[in-house]
Amino acid sequence: MGGLDYRASPDWGELLGYSPAGLAEANLQSIEFLREIANEYAAEIPDILIQGLIGPRGDAYERNESITENEAEDYHSVQLETLKKADVNFALAMTFNNVPESIGVARAAAGIGIPLGISLSLDSSAKLNSGPRLAEAITAIDKETDQSPEFYLINCSHPLEYEPAIEPGDWINRVRGVRPNASKMEKIALCQLGHLEDGDPVELGELCGDLATRYPHMDVWGGCCGTWNSHLDEIAKNVIVP
Repeated sequence: MGGLDYRASPDWGELLGYSPAGLAEANLQSIEFLREIANEYAAEIPDILIQGLIGPRGDAYERNESITENEAEDYHSVQLETLKKADVNFALAMTFNNVPESIGVARAAAGIGIPLGISLSLDSSAKLNSGPRLAEAITAIDKETDQSPEFYLINCSHPLEYEPAIEPGDWINRVRGVRPNASKMEKIALCQLGHLEDGDPVELGELCGDLATRYPHMDVWGGCCGTWNSHLDEIAKNVIVP
């Protein structure tokens, strides 16, 4: 389980008027809230993992090319230190589209001692917004971090965007799943609609199922922008083996 703390890092907290202590408390409360929900389902799901969510320092749809590895390590260490105190099972860096920032957050998590997954976002060119192909990005991050990330995901991208990025190589074994967008529309266009776009839930489920069939090691599935229970039901129908 995860959520609520995607923007609970220093720059974003400051925009809302949080002091460092107040922001830390907000992180702790968000994790405690997840534990309260998890307790309600403990009898049905005995092993529920609690996840801390790390968002990029800048806007997820911008290139964020100015941040360095060292700056990213320092910046994300603040939230990761709090998540360590909250005793999360792991952290997930979500909608990252920049290799240096991904390297920095991975180094921060490794130094603090929190297992970390990195979820990368692709644009309509089937590449990270900062330029590299998905295979290039994952290979570069692993090389510079001694493969410290536990796994990678793809998120905030429709299959139309991520499918062209799936190319042969050992790197694909590091990708454990996808959290797709509901719509095929380009992200900035989606932001300008003023409402969530459903896309085609049935088609989305089938496309995820096709990916799961080709890469059976992938075992993390969910939804991102515009997805609801109808999308998740279709994805589950197609990726879960009876």
